[in-house]
Amino acid sequence: MYIAKKYRIKDSNTSKKLEEMARSVNFVWNYCNEWSNKSIVNKIKFLSAFDLNKLTAGCSQQLGIDAKTIQAVCEEYVTRRNQFKKTKLKWRSKKSLGWIPFKECKHISEGVIRYRKIDFRFWQSRSVGVIKTGSFCQDSKGHWFVNLVCLDDDAHLGKTGIDVGVDLGLKTTATYSDGTSFVGEKPTSKYAKKLATAQRAKKKRIITSIHRKIANIRKDSIHKETTRLVKEYDLIVVGDVSSTKLVKTKMAKSTLDNSWGAYKSLLAYKTIRFGKELKVVKESWTSKTCHTCGTIAGFGGLSGLSVREWTCGNCGETHDRDVNAAKNILRLGHQTLIKGIAML
Repeated sequence: MYIAKKYRIKDSNTSKKLEEMARSVNFVWNYCNEWSNKSIVNKIKFLSAFDLNKLTAGCSQQLGIDAKTIQAVCEEYVTRRNQFKKTKLKWRSKKSLGWIPFKECKHISEGVIRYRKIDFRFWQSRSVGVIKTGSFCQDSKGHWFVNLVCLDDDAHLGKTGIDVGVDLGLKTTATYSDGTSFVGEKPTSKYAKKLATAQRAKKKRIITSIHRKIANIRKDSIHKETTRLVKEYDLIVVGDVSSTKLVKTKMAKSTLDNSWGAYKSLLAYKTIRFGKELKVVKESWTSKTCHTCGTIAGFGGLSGLSVREWTCGNCGETHDRDVNAAKNILRLGHQTLIKGIAML
């Protein structure tokens, strides 16, 4: 199995060379964009990656990038054009973040890779392994990173025989069926005043730095929690709650801080990587349904959100709203249902 590993480039001198190569990559992308659009407008044909490779053949020396990098740009362009179903994509300009894909590079020593006879030093925080492909990319602060697609040398984790249901929420990022919960780092409110001050003063560098810090804090928190989950549980069942609608409401900051999308994405790839299982089920009525007797007896609607505990009128058991939902989600995972709990 191949996984992507990201490392930060050290040298400022090599960063200038990367910026030059990134401009050449932008030129190739825009060239593909122009000719592909002309071909479609004139009703000749949709240019494939093979066609674009023929059009761009022999220009690697003038552009100062590898021929296989040019091929990778052409292939990526066609992939994105098909994905978004557009005849013309956005142009890559000076404002676009740097990106240089490659198909070949050598890991010559610890913390050093070689591309086009240039050595790039990076902070090697973990082992590299056998490199298949990769890319250089730039973040909003101008820092360069190398992404290496490597053969995964990590063995699968041992089975624990324990399953868990996960109810995603705003007050707590995730509540688990065993009664525990996870409250992720919520940096938006923490840095809100600093960010507002920088925005009023129009200090772009400080604004970018704060946004980057907020993103890193969120990512670090969720990475640690999802890693813990895949180590402790064999089956993880998550509700299909989506943040897209809530982001447009007054709860937008809380929704973004909890990062449900990132949480589920990290769980998805980590369960595959470590030989565990992830299921996503419909969580309709899970908060209102008693997990003991199956009766829909809880509070619903917006007014019901303030009720965190309720007692089932049928069996008399008292439930914590989120823990009860997590237990119902786990039950649905075992039943492999996709319709959720039916309304009585």
